[in-house]
Amino acid sequence: MSAEQPVAVVREGRGPDVVLVHGGASPRTTWAGLESLRGRWRLASMYRRGYAPSPPPVGAGQDFEVDAADLATVLGEDRPHVVAHSYGTLGTLIAAGRRPESVRSLTIIEPPLYFVAADDPQVLRLRELGDAMLTRGLAADEAGLREFLAVAGAPVPEGQPIPAGTVAAVRRAHGGRLPGEARPALEVIREYGVPVLIASGGHTPAVERICDALAKVLDAERVVAPGAGHFVAAAPGFAEQLERFLASA
Repeated sequence: MSAEQPVAVVREGRGPDVVLVHGGASPRTTWAGLESLRGRWRLASMYRRGYAPSPPPVGAGQDFEVDAADLATVLGEDRPHVVAHSYGTLGTLIAAGRRPESVRSLTIIEPPLYFVAADDPQVLRLRELGDAMLTRGLAADEAGLREFLAVAGAPVPEGQPIPAGTVAAVRRAHGGRLPGEARPALEVIREYGVPVLIASGGHTPAVERICDALAKVLDAERVVAPGAGHFVAAAPGFAEQLERFLASA
């Protein structure tokens, strides 16, 4: 399917390739803050299925296995750096685990990779909230849905209705494959020696614990960039930290 209907990739800038894989938000929202890199790097934004101009999802909703297959076709033989955010990190890690030689480096931003900290109560709570949104959509418990949206970078003020744009995002995510099912071959990535940066925004303890645990598993560099919540790319100073990592890799 992915070979017959390839995903769209929009390239901007000049220099070594950096493939950007967004999560539940659009590439424009996810990667705001990285514009300064275009002068020295070619940023290649991959539009996951369901995000125009890419084709619709395969099956009922978003699927990290489909993302992994799509990313494999984007990587080709050029061995680019890859930067991935949120749900987009799952397919990225799966693809890298299958072909670690295909990536020059990995930057993983706030991944919903719950199993690396499975016994942590706050991680369990975050998983429950995320699973409820994916399985029930707007029919999920309203308080829980709003709690999850706040973590996911779309907080709704108390007493206010959920904005139309956020409603559309929940509907698009509804029916997606649950992140808890993802089991990327992390040991392969570590043993191959792929340079990895794990980044978070310092806004939610559960996310920090996932990122800390994943950094240990992958023997990765760890960065916390507060100031923009879940959308870490927009945090003050993050673009400079990312560029230093890319140059070192």
